[in-house]
Amino acid sequence: MGIVVNQSFKNTISTYLGFGIGAINALFLYTNFISEVYYGLVAYILSAATIMTPLMAFGAHNTIVKFYSSYKTKNSRNSFLTLMLFLPLGLTIPIGLIGYFAYDAIASIISTKNDIVGDYLEYIFITALSMAYFEVFYAWVKVQMQTVFGNFLKEVFHRTGAMILLFFVFLEIISVGQFVFGLVGVYILRAFIMMVYAFYKRRPNLRFGKIEGLDKILKYSLLIILAGSVATLILDVDKVMLNNYVDIEKIAYYSVAVFIATVIAVPQRAMHQILLPLTAQYLNNKNKTELKGLYQRSSLTLFVISGFIFLLIVLNINQLYEIIPKKFSGGLFVVFLISLAKLYDNLLGNNNAILFNSDYYKMVLLFGLALAILAIIFNLIFIPLLGLNGSAIATFLAVFIYNSIKVYFVKLKFNIQPFTSATLKIGAIIAILTVGFYFWDFSFNAYINIGLKSLLIGIIYILILLQFNISADIKETIKKLLSTRRKK
Repeated sequence: MGIVVNQSFKNTISTYLGFGIGAINALFLYTNFISEVYYGLVAYILSAATIMTPLMAFGAHNTIVKFYSSYKTKNSRNSFLTLMLFLPLGLTIPIGLIGYFAYDAIASIISTKNDIVGDYLEYIFITALSMAYFEVFYAWVKVQMQTVFGNFLKEVFHRTGAMILLFFVFLEIISVGQFVFGLVGVYILRAFIMMVYAFYKRRPNLRFGKIEGLDKILKYSLLIILAGSVATLILDVDKVMLNNYVDIEKIAYYSVAVFIATVIAVPQRAMHQILLPLTAQYLNNKNKTELKGLYQRSSLTLFVISGFIFLLIVLNINQLYEIIPKKFSGGLFVVFLISLAKLYDNLLGNNNAILFNSDYYKMVLLFGLALAILAIIFNLIFIPLLGLNGSAIATFLAVFIYNSIKVYFVKLKFNIQPFTSATLKIGAIIAILTVGFYFWDFSFNAYINIGLKSLLIGIIYILILLQFNISADIKETIKKLLSTRRKK
């Protein structure tokens, strides 16, 4: 786990930095510098682009990670990477042509409830294309076991760009419409920088030679498009579907609540970057012992870290909503449900990496397709009944069912599962601290209360971890941090 801990630690820092900047943007700058209508519009554009990204990438980013280590010669790897560079064009060109000739019809469909979104259809396409090629170039360096700079671009760069643009709006240097245009430009620039870095780490040597197992690669890419689309659909379909039922400013309120809960996903996002290529190596080398160890240790480590973040969010949420504009403060239920869903995501460890890099990815696709349909049905049922809360219920149910099936399937096919006795201990600690601290606060203003309460919860949580030696990896990391502080 050395390389995992090292790069995961660095990725965690940049990911939290990105989410810190994102928190300032989402909770303070967006809510004060632009109207709720444009905030909702930005949330819609980015969610729609995210859903399109797996399709635009043609699955190339996942395909690189899965098959790269199986090619042993320089020529075979060059041929394979050449194919991956051009593969996304197989779908982006047809999609672009369809969008161009059917622009009015598509714009009319998506602007049924909110007219403004129809004017920004091309922004969705360009943003999705930029996201797709960013992922392809990021995968290019992942297989070289270099994830830190790419993770910085993935988590920090676009949020910093958005922050700068928001201040430009505040200073009246640019208009709100120019802000949206500039935000798309930030995603384009990010993809370009990732390309330059990827080619610096491994210079492309275009070789259009015969590729062994081409049929298998193309088949995997086609299926992974659907699998990736399913995963993003389950997570982002709520904001896209809300556009058809509620005023667009309510999407802004929902986005604030979801962003708060999404902070729990940071550890998984950070560790996933290095877990993905390592898992692919273990599977390609048929090293089941190492795979099982990675599965359980990654699950426990992520559960410990994300559990702590869950506590900080849930136990401070009432105070947090006191310091942002009151009109955004109606999402307590959304925060709680999405937080639980993200906590369950972390509990799965490298489950996704195992499934997408194994020979069973086809079955996962079938499960995912069924659950994507189920997620849409849940949203169709619950949004008209309960509005934003209904969308949160739909998302939680879809994620819970999808994750449970994935855990069962890995157990069935590989005879490994992520849970240990330590998992139950952590779950009990989180539950006890949640009940014990939710209804209690310091009698200070919201900022001081959040700081003191978080510090107290952190001390108690760390002491419990050290006392019961629940996670060797976490304990070792804490000891290193403490020893470093003593030396200073």
